[in-house]
Amino acid sequence: MPTRRAVLTGVATAAAVALARPALAATPLTAGDGEIMVVSDGHMNLPLSSVFPDISVEERTALLAEGGMPTTDYKPDCNVTLLRAGDRLALFDAGAGPNFLPTTGELLAGLEEAGVDPAEVTDLIFTHAHPDHLWGVLDDFDDLAFPEATPRMARAEWDFWRADDTLATMPEDRKSFVVGARNRMAALEDRIALFEPGEEVFPGVEAIDTAGHTPGHVAFMIYGGDRPVLVAGDALTNAVSFLRPALHSGSDQDREQAAQTRLRLLDRMAAERARLIAFHLPYPGMGTVERKGEAYRFAPLG
Repeated sequence: MPTRRAVLTGVATAAAVALARPALAATPLTAGDGEIMVVSDGHMNLPLSSVFPDISVEERTALLAEGGMPTTDYKPDCNVTLLRAGDRLALFDAGAGPNFLPTTGELLAGLEEAGVDPAEVTDLIFTHAHPDHLWGVLDDFDDLAFPEATPRMARAEWDFWRADDTLATMPEDRKSFVVGARNRMAALEDRIALFEPGEEVFPGVEAIDTAGHTPGHVAFMIYGGDRPVLVAGDALTNAVSFLRPALHSGSDQDREQAAQTRLRLLDRMAAERARLIAFHLPYPGMGTVERKGEAYRFAPLG
């Protein structure tokens, strides 16, 4: 009798073939002795008005055009980062899983295409606990999708989603985020490893405080070689994040704090010549940060 995971893998494989989609795993980067790969979890489809709530349609259209983004819709990619170092394999965020949006949840199929068994993942390291980053810890059968991994999350993020008053104070359209986060966190509770910004969460990987998008959002700087790599999560999300980092985004919980985080992070990225991987930049989200007058621009690798 086939196991649940075998059934799930078969379903994912059949879906990948049926959709005839492009490759889901990007060419690896190196960071010292480590190898970095990006795997797609699909994409989202969000109303532009919700992402850029503080500017007129005319200003928004001009800004999106300047950044080379579509001006009529917003379909950000979902880029999940893997880091293999020695006998350990870290996955940064778990994707959305099967119960968020119909256009997300492709991570397991992408890992298979990349030749990665989910049981190989030793460390599951979260930037934050929004659905597209956390909900993929459970598969179609509500089993752990990465059964051998130690989950790691910033203490501030873990505590926020589990706090008694979080559900009551969350806007109505995001209350499902809280319910979904608590459901997944309950499955991780017995094995979770909590950390603080500034700590080494994996060999050669430092947690960076990037709060604002959520109260405990963190990014991760991967050291090794001559240029570090920042896994930014949702601290930087699209071309506008670089062109107008101080502009408030509707996806951020604390909009002013998130704007200050972007400014600080971009300045550091440009100064250190660090490479960047961002979860929602156009797939695979790999590039560098360059100064552009008093702002910045994202330069894709390759």
